[in-house]
Amino acid sequence: MTRPTVYGVGVGPGDPDLMSVRAARLVGAAKVVAYFRKAGRAGHARTIVDGLLADGVVEEPLDYPVTTEIPLDDPAYASTLRSFYEDCVARLSAHVAQGRDVVVLCEGDPFLYGSFMHLYNRLVGHVPVVVVPGISGMAACWTASGTPITYGDDVLCVVPATLNATRLAETLKAGDAIVIMKLGRNLPKVRRSLEAAGLIDRAVYVERGAMAGETVMRLADKADDQAPYFSMILVHGQGRRP
Repeated sequence: MTRPTVYGVGVGPGDPDLMSVRAARLVGAAKVVAYFRKAGRAGHARTIVDGLLADGVVEEPLDYPVTTEIPLDDPAYASTLRSFYEDCVARLSAHVAQGRDVVVLCEGDPFLYGSFMHLYNRLVGHVPVVVVPGISGMAACWTASGTPITYGDDVLCVVPATLNATRLAETLKAGDAIVIMKLGRNLPKVRRSLEAAGLIDRAVYVERGAMAGETVMRLADKADDQAPYFSMILVHGQGRRP
């Protein structure tokens, strides 16, 4: 008999058609689904599976206590999130203890910059945990751009825009192809760094890849510095081609 399990299920970047067959099967059969969200919002992962859940499913929304209200380098930020993740683990473990599987909906891929990894690290070794990979948001963005992100021996760098300006500049020099994520209020800093690196003319801004309202443009043509959560900048590789 299979023991009750927590499933971290990647539901992809936004379009439900981009979920894997396994992910769709688990979501459709779930008796308990959990998902991260900002308090008062539906949650992106939950929105993706709207209409796919079975009748009577128990929902466990996991409301972030903070998002951008506290600076990332403030000790209070890590402390607050640590308590939050421990509470999430307790809630999921209670379902498992009562014999119920739990499907945790994860936008993109669970192991790529996702919140689920913080639950996984606390759950693994205590309860059975299975991870179902998903199409990442960055894959959706470079597909939306209409150009392959890498060629030949190109080195791909994934760069959080939250890095300080010095480290950001260093990282931009390390890659042949670059994905810059976590833009938000960091867009002006990123723009300056790309200009200094001589990459601004190759930079492509993608907003809401694989979602309604998808936008693709050259960063040089973007007149403002507004960048919602679901946005990235791409610098496509120019490597070896046959």
